Amino acid sequence: MKQHVLKGLIGLLLSAAAPYAGAQVVFGPGPQAPANQLDAIVAIVDDDVVTRSELKAALRAAERQLQQGGTALPAADVLEKQVLERLILKKLQLRAAEREGVVIDDATLNAAIDSIAQQNSMTLDQMREAIERDGFSFARFREQIREELVITRLRQRVADSRVQISEAEINNMLSNPATLPAPNREYHLAQIFIAVPEKASPLQIQQAQEKIQQLADQLRKGEDFSRLAMSASEGREALEGGDLGWRSPDRIPALFVEVVQRLQPGQTSDPIRSPQGFHIIKLLEARDSGAQGVAETRARHILIKTGPRTSDDEARQRLVRLRERIINGEDFGQLAGANSADAPSAVRGGELGWIKPGQTSPQFEAELNKLGTGQISEPFQSPAGWHIVQVEERRQSSGESGDLKRTQARQALYQRQAEEEWDQWLRTLRQEAYVDIRL
Repeated sequence: MKQHVLKGLIGLLLSAAAPYAGAQVVFGPGPQAPANQLDAIVAIVDDDVVTRSELKAALRAAERQLQQGGTALPAADVLEKQVLERLILKKLQLRAAEREGVVIDDATLNAAIDSIAQQNSMTLDQMREAIERDGFSFARFREQIREELVITRLRQRVADSRVQISEAEINNMLSNPATLPAPNREYHLAQIFIAVPEKASPLQIQQAQEKIQQLADQLRKGEDFSRLAMSASEGREALEGGDLGWRSPDRIPALFVEVVQRLQPGQTSDPIRSPQGFHIIKLLEARDSGAQGVAETRARHILIKTGPRTSDDEARQRLVRLRERIINGEDFGQLAGANSADAPSAVRGGELGWIKPGQTSPQFEAELNKLGTGQISEPFQSPAGWHIVQVEERRQSSGESGDLKRTQARQALYQRQAEEEWDQWLRTLRQEAYVDIRL
């Protein structure tokens, strides 16, 4: 696939997943018929399997991604191990989503694919031609997008069910400024991670500690961090050399904040113990985010809720028609009053007032951030239902008010806890699964 199409896809998925981060996208050609009727099984994953042809396709795609990014390929056995582990984890997530009833209908999938094409300044036909010209199956491309959207929605459910921010936690953060670095700084981080199982024995903890210490010693002797992460890290980002990407302060676990603040670009930390295992953190770069104060948005929306009588597709289609009527000149406020299921805002013509970061769901905030003043979003889904939203005005607040500081603290806590809970949920999912690797 063309690199610009791939980048557009990753951008879409990461924005959909914000603030959870870490969505891995591994592309390969469409399913290929094996030379004989029986394709070799390389891993049994609960009641599913990973086949040799699946692994080969994923390996080719991973090699291509690394080469396009200018990353030296690790040893063949290391790459195979990392890619197989990703395939195993992805199958486990998809089965978990099935059990939870997470479904992405065709209308939602088509909207996502249209968005990818628009982000790359292409028509749908042009994108299809670019994908197929590079030897990829467009049908398989569609299914991979569906799978990634399913996983994104599963992440959101995990966060919604597990993360509850108390007033005491907010008070504690506000009374300890060291746990929240300057909001206008961003950090490009990488890590090497060695996991410790839940209810680990003292021997297992000791073995993990000895392993991370050996890796720290290798780094001190000049071993390349990226190469060592690829070969030894047990983190989901190992194949990228441990690269965690750019992190705003609210997406750095509280345990690491003070450590990161003390590091200079290029430096690595000593091993850090967390409830999940042992980490070595490297600060690759730091920069000013350019943020001045806090961005606030005045917006209005129309909400359609789903249920036994209204499917996702029906809710989305209703909003498509309402959006077209507004674009053709009908009054947003009147249509909101007559159609929106959000009663408190509906009586005000859909008005939500001034919205600060962290006051709405991650999905709603992500859509707001895409819009210019006066623009109306395409229909999108949040935990509350389906929406269209219009940005009416934006402003920068000083960030000095007590209420605003509490909002920022709540947002930072939610971001951190959501990511930590997702990581812990994935580790438990993997540890409790039956996996038989037959390479």
